[in-house]
Amino acid sequence: MYALIVAGGEGERLRPLTDERPKPMIEVAGKPILEYQIHWLAGQGISDAVFLCGYKSEVIQDHFGDGSRFGLRIQYSLEDEPLGRGGALKLGSRLLPPNEDTVIALNGDILTNQPLTPLLRYHQRKNATATVMLTRLRSAYGVARQDRAGHIVAFEEKPLLPHWINAGLYVLTPEFFRRLPERGDHETTTFPELAAAGKLFGYRSRAYWRTVDTFKDLTEAAAEMRQLPPETETAV
Repeated sequence: MYALIVAGGEGERLRPLTDERPKPMIEVAGKPILEYQIHWLAGQGISDAVFLCGYKSEVIQDHFGDGSRFGLRIQYSLEDEPLGRGGALKLGSRLLPPNEDTVIALNGDILTNQPLTPLLRYHQRKNATATVMLTRLRSAYGVARQDRAGHIVAFEEKPLLPHWINAGLYVLTPEFFRRLPERGDHETTTFPELAAAGKLFGYRSRAYWRTVDTFKDLTEAAAEMRQLPPETETAV
């Protein structure tokens, strides 16, 4: 099975760390985000990964090479100019074998320990064109709890909210890739189109998940990865 990893982000909010490397090569607890992902994919039975590269692509290529050190084969899809995430997936899909009917795709800046098997089973059971892993939205702020009289009875620090968001991990089919734009973002083009057609499904995950967008995220992610059990340390 193949995985496509969107790895061309510049990570402007993480400068100067990203002056000389793409965002997914930022280190968390001493290891690039992409390395966590590659170890996890290999452990989940993924045989081939395609990095969708743009900004500072040579940094990724120099680190991973052909993938033999990491237990899977790695190829590179290189953008001459920014295509957006949807365009990058479209371009990268040309490296997939014609008979590959199920493909994993993920953003190159996420960390999670979600197992692939239940996600794939859900996708197959729903006969979906695309399945999106969803994760609970966590409040960026502490939340006050009141009783009916207006008394504040408790404070919860950054609780999980009753909303589900796109976690940036997908199971995709050939139809999805055919519908992608040559340039643009799949979240504003292909996903709404599939949703309207009843072909887009969401898998609600309660696994660990973190996206790394800011220095605060980076610090928190490093602490979280150090606390994960040894068997999940190499998860995405």
